[in-house]
Amino acid sequence: MDADRTAWEQRSVIRVMAPVEPRKLAKVPFVELADGRLQGVVSSGSDIERVYVSSITAGTHAMSCSTNNNRPCGALHGYTCKHVRMLADEAVLQYGLDRVARYLRVEVPEGGYLMDSMKGPVERTPAAVVFSRFLRHLAYLEVPDSTEPLAELHWFPAMGAVR
Repeated sequence: MDADRTAWEQRSVIRVMAPVEPRKLAKVPFVELADGRLQGVVSSGSDIERVYVSSITAGTHAMSCSTNNNRPCGALHGYTCKHVRMLADEAVLQYGLDRVARYLRVEVPEGGYLMDSMKGPVERTPAAVVFSRFLRHLAYLEVPDSTEPLAELHWFPAMGAVR
């Protein structure tokens, strides 16, 4: 093996970072920093059957919010809707303010609020990719406990697995 390779590159299992603070999964069940965006799934406050896929693009801070079937959020017009704000708040709980701000390339003053530091345009992005990734994560919750390897999860990070 290469002496220059880091430990995580030498194994198929890595340690998962615990959330910075506990999150309320009922309101924002899925948050990720991926594809150049902070993106995730936010539950509707008025309809238990509806969820919103919200995102903020790194650098431009363009915001998008639509239902899982690509209907635009009616509140995202010239100001940030509550779904995008909830997503940002939960991302800060999950990853910490410094990491989220660094990923989105935004300067947040000491003691400041992430969303007050961004003024981006509305830019509709398709919800399907984020929503399908969320559904895939939900499907893993139904996999029965086992110590046997699962072929589709050989790359998936495991909590506390270190050799």
